[in-house]
Amino acid sequence: MTGPGQIRIGHLSTVYHTAFLLKGTRLLADQGIDATWTLFPSGPDIISAMEHGNLDLAYIGLPPVIIGIDRGLPLSCIGGGHVEGTVMIAGPDILALSEQGSMKEFLRQFAGMTIGTPPRGSIHDVIVSELLRENGVTDVTVKNYPWADFLPDALRDGEIAAAAGTPALAVTGRRYGDARIVVPPERLWPFNPSYGIVVMREILKRRDVLAGFLRAHEAACEMIRHNPGGAARVVADTTGMVDAGFVLDAYRISPKYCASLPEGYIASTMKFVGTLQSLGYISRPICENEIFDRSIINTVHPGPHHYGDGMAE
Repeated sequence: MTGPGQIRIGHLSTVYHTAFLLKGTRLLADQGIDATWTLFPSGPDIISAMEHGNLDLAYIGLPPVIIGIDRGLPLSCIGGGHVEGTVMIAGPDILALSEQGSMKEFLRQFAGMTIGTPPRGSIHDVIVSELLRENGVTDVTVKNYPWADFLPDALRDGEIAAAAGTPALAVTGRRYGDARIVVPPERLWPFNPSYGIVVMREILKRRDVLAGFLRAHEAACEMIRHNPGGAARVVADTTGMVDAGFVLDAYRISPKYCASLPEGYIASTMKFVGTLQSLGYISRPICENEIFDRSIINTVHPGPHHYGDGMAE
């Protein structure tokens, strides 16, 4: 951070993150915050930028954060944002989980095939890799793509039999191909922290700026919950790449938005620690207090969380 209200923010192209709402409104300016935004292809790329000292704050899934902490990067998750943001899609030849007897049977149908995900270490990659491991399915390949945007084409071209990614992936696959959701978000990893607000620990002392950011972030979460149509229009106008209907469809696939860090969010994140160690992604157990600092969000959002409140029609 180079000035009293200045902050360098890294974000992804994920339309249901509040980043595009904060970019397209005065919510941050009203808190006295002047943000510089940088778009990245994946969470691991954001971690690399933070290692090089190029960012203060980021929108990112928690597994890459845990990997970064294991590598010695002093990070802290100070706020939530959304849970259950990973879906799996496939074409009509693949049976959905609901049409199979169990997750193991569902995964066995991919024997000799490939499932595509964003880069190694992304939350989507970790979830798929862990499901294969815990179900003893060893003859399925996980192929990592540098940009999640490559997955729909790979699925359509037959490079992969299924893809795991954000709800926007499901909307794209449905709009521009014949893909459908074969495993919904809540069945892949309940309450998984699809993204959080993560900062370099050295800026935790800038509590006034971080509190202002979290107030704006929660206001944007409330906008998604209570005025999703209006929020979708702002996002569409800000990105210039998708229409409001696309954004609204993505919102509705997993309508679980809030800035808080409740116990369920923490517990789900800590489950990833064991998974990441089992998969060889980290070298040691990472403690809760190495990952989270809830002191600011508990002041900004002291009441019950809203992840289960749904979204207005």
